[in-house]
Amino acid sequence: MSVDELGAAVATVRILDEAGDLVDGADRPDSDALLAGYRQLVHGRRLNEQAGALVRQGRLAVYPSSRGQEACQVACVTALSEGDWLFPTYRDAVAIATRGVDPVEVLSMLKGDWHCGYDPAQHRVAPQATPLATQLLHAVGVAHAARLKGEDTVVMALCGDGATSEGDFHEACNFAAVFASPVVFFVQNNKYAISVPLARQSVAPSLASKAVGYGMPGVRVDGNDLGALSTVLGEAVEQARRGGGPTLVEADTYRVEAHTNADDATRYRTTDEVDEWAGRDPLTRVSAYLRGVGALDDDIEAEFAADADRMAARVREELGVDVAPDPDELFAHVYATPTQQLVQQRAALQGEFDVEEA
Repeated sequence: MSVDELGAAVATVRILDEAGDLVDGADRPDSDALLAGYRQLVHGRRLNEQAGALVRQGRLAVYPSSRGQEACQVACVTALSEGDWLFPTYRDAVAIATRGVDPVEVLSMLKGDWHCGYDPAQHRVAPQATPLATQLLHAVGVAHAARLKGEDTVVMALCGDGATSEGDFHEACNFAAVFASPVVFFVQNNKYAISVPLARQSVAPSLASKAVGYGMPGVRVDGNDLGALSTVLGEAVEQARRGGGPTLVEADTYRVEAHTNADDATRYRTTDEVDEWAGRDPLTRVSAYLRGVGALDDDIEAEFAADADRMAARVREELGVDVAPDPDELFAHVYATPTQQLVQQRAALQGEFDVEEA
C-alpha cells in the first residue's frame, strides 16, 4: 500500500459540516443525545473561559485551555459507561468535569494545592498527566488487568499530537494491540505540540495511519463535529468491550488559544490561521443543527448558559479561598505503609519546625 493509498484509507469521518448542515450520505444524529451533548459543550466552554480569567487574576498558576476542542472533551466521556476508566492529560479539564468530577477539584492541581484534587478510584478518572504520553502506559495496564480479570471495563486514553512522537506512545499502542487490551487511544490532533507544528512531528498522511503499524484499526474524525465523534468513539468503545482490542482515533481539531498562559502563540502561527479554525467552532455547529431541526431555541439556550454561569460562579468563589499548606501531606500519600526513609524525612522536617517554634 502506497502512502497515498494509506492516506485515502483514513478519510475523515464527518456528520455535520461547518455550517451545521448534515453531510450528504450521513445518518441523522439523535437530536436528544446531541442536545444533551450541547449542554455539556456550553458548560465546557464556560469552564475554559472562567479558568482563563482565574489565571489572569493570579488565582490559578496555569491553565491549558481546550477552547475549540470541547467536542472532543465531551464525546470521549459520553462514549464511556460508569465502570470504564478515563486517562486524561493536563489539557482535559473539561473532559474530567464532564465525567462528573467537581470542577473545583479538577482545577486544584492547576492552583498548586494538590497533585490531584479528586479521588481517581471514585470517579474512575486517573490524575491529569503533565508529562507527554506516560499516562498511556498506565491506561493500557488498567485495560490489560481488566481483561485478565474478565471484566468488561474499557479505558479511554487521551493524548495530543505531540505525544505520538514519544516512545511511551509506541510502547502503549504495541502492547495493547498484541494483547488485545480494551483501550481506545484518542489523539486530539490540535496541530501544535506547544510551538512545534504537526508537519515537524510526522510526515505520515495522518496520525490515524500509524495504527496500521500496530495492527489495530485507525480512524480519523472531524474533531469539531460532536455527532461524528460520538459515533466513532462509541463504536471503538463497544468494539473494545466485545473483546475486539484497541482502536486509534485521531480527532482533527485545533487549539484556538495559546498552549498555556505562559505561551506566546503569535510567535509561531498567524492570526488568519486561528480565525479560520475559530470559524469551525464546535458549539456553533451543533447549535445551528439543533435549531434547524427544532430541538433548540432561545429559552433552552438561556437555560444552558445560566446553568453554566452558576457553575462558574461557584468555581470563582471556592478557588478564591486560600488553603493553608500542611507539610505533613508531603509524606501522607506516598506509600500505604511509609518506608523507613520516608519516616526519617518526616521526622527531620518536623524537627526543623520544632526548632523554629522554640
